Amino acid sequence: MGMSKRYRMKNPRIEVEFRNREEATAKGGVFAIKAFAEECGLWERVASESALESRKVTSKGYDPIVYVATFLFGFGSGGASMADFERLNDEPGLKRFLGIERFPDETTLGQWMRSVGNEGAKALMQINREFIAWAITRIRRERLLHTGELEWFFDDTQLEVTGKCFESAVMNYEGNTTLSWQTLWAGPFLACGELGEGSRDCSELLPEQLEQCEELLGQHQSYLYTDSGSSAGDYLNTMNQWVDRFSVSYNKWTDGPERCAKELPDSAWSAEQIVRWRDGKEHRSQHAWLRYQPEGCEQPQLFAVTRHQLAAGELFWRYAFVCCEPGREGRAGMAVERHKLKGDRERQFSQVLSDMDLHHPPCKSLAANQVFYALGALAHNLLQAIKLIYLPDHEQPIRIRTLLHVLMLIPVTFKRHARQLKAVCCVSSRWLPWWRKFAHELDALSALYRLRPSPG
Repeated sequence: MGMSKRYRMKNPRIEVEFRNREEATAKGGVFAIKAFAEECGLWERVASESALESRKVTSKGYDPIVYVATFLFGFGSGGASMADFERLNDEPGLKRFLGIERFPDETTLGQWMRSVGNEGAKALMQINREFIAWAITRIRRERLLHTGELEWFFDDTQLEVTGKCFESAVMNYEGNTTLSWQTLWAGPFLACGELGEGSRDCSELLPEQLEQCEELLGQHQSYLYTDSGSSAGDYLNTMNQWVDRFSVSYNKWTDGPERCAKELPDSAWSAEQIVRWRDGKEHRSQHAWLRYQPEGCEQPQLFAVTRHQLAAGELFWRYAFVCCEPGREGRAGMAVERHKLKGDRERQFSQVLSDMDLHHPPCKSLAANQVFYALGALAHNLLQAIKLIYLPDHEQPIRIRTLLHVLMLIPVTFKRHARQLKAVCCVSSRWLPWWRKFAHELDALSALYRLRPSPG
């Protein structure tokens, strides 16, 4: 076999020149967010929402649409803070492209968020759910559903805050000052989210959020994943009421289920398997079904139980439980494997926290932070919908950060000709066919901008 070609870095002889081009921008892709929001009627819906209007005299100041658009365009161009969003004013070409004379500055954005407060945040989350309902009908089933079911996910995550006087922030068991963010996801979309004290019950808002999503839950068969924080009897009753199927990690009150599991005959257990356990060691494991009624539960629940011990030899069995409905899984082992897909939902959550840099609330006011995170959720959902509706199959696995870099951050220059302004979008050869197809399929894009076919 011959040796591979050597690759090295060269120093090319290129003359570099810097010019002032105020009519150019590197964030040209966000015009797609504007057109997509136009397509789904988002701007009209925002304009009709009185809870987002903070002005006493509506003939002065910024319209609510401009505030919401600032956040969506800011997040959509890779920004993570209100200071980043204010810097959109430094790009005259971008403002011209988006049709906004001036974006609100950081102080004005903060004042607006505090003014609309909790009612504004609730209105934004309702708009979020209405958008999700619109998007779900346009996404191909195989991209959205798993075995014909829309997978839901409930989680409580801790958001660290730095500095003093963050409203409702408390110190957690690790010594960090945090806020709690309880969220409910409908497939890839963030449908509900509310900030609160980090010390509150980690599933306190589950019943309320499921009720808020009643219409969304009715669109497809539903399967809900939650962790052990939602395993109390009251929460199991709630899930039985609102969703078709669910699976819950059950590791808080295991004395009763363990007594029942030990009484099962050997014939109830599946064939023994050797698996690599969470401790990194090989374990012998078996699965079985178990019916048990937890305290506070209105009826007995079905549990998929796993008993395991070290393959090298161990005296007693250890047990792990998942409260679930068997449905299509049939065997207890299959139900346990289905529940492990909860990890995929958790990794998806990181696209909001990491890719959009929403780890740290920006404001001391809890109400203002509620608005900020509701707008972050809306921006995330818009980007996810663009990906799921329009991107080809082989690009579906890309994360939000990749979507921002390859689609939203594209150079645009402006040229004047015959009293007209022409925008030239510079797109890589890999994405040029997609942009052409996207522009052709999105009716609102043609309505907002006069499109011309690119040469070549």
